[in-house]
Amino acid sequence: SERWWQRNNHIAWGITTTPSPLPGHVPELSLYAIENYYVGPCRLRRFTLRQDGFVSINAPYTGGEMTTRLITFDKSKGDTPVELELNLATSAAGSVQYELLDGSGEPIPGFTLKESEEFYGDELAHTATWKGKTDLSQLAGKPVRIRFVLKDADLYSLRFRNE
Repeated sequence: SERWWQRNNHIAWGITTTPSPLPGHVPELSLYAIENYYVGPCRLRRFTLRQDGFVSINAPYTGGEMTTRLITFDKSKGDTPVELELNLATSAAGSVQYELLDGSGEPIPGFTLKESEEFYGDELAHTATWKGKTDLSQLAGKPVRIRFVLKDADLYSLRFRNE
């Protein structure tokens, strides 16, 4: 109630990267806002965001889908596999599955929705897996689409990791 009439959540320092208070977790983005500067004791409040967490593709519990436009990725240098890395989160009852489609929109054998391992949880760098397989090197240089099927979930970002 004291902030109702002050309307002054001014960001004090911009956005900074700070370590997570949870052991083994990745750093988070922190914003510090000044509160109650006009009357009474002034204080600084910290707000946190997940990395790459400003925008997401979101689906409710009833579900939803999203298909990317055509994407081409490079082969890795050396023997490093090319993998699809996802920043995503689900509720306890939610899930995410994915498949790769060829240029005409047909599922690519070995990378179909049925073969994808259903994801539950919250990860900044989840490696997409199809029946234990993660290497996408055979598809490097070929245009593909990624189809996501989400249920009570958020997809924040994706990238092809080839380093």
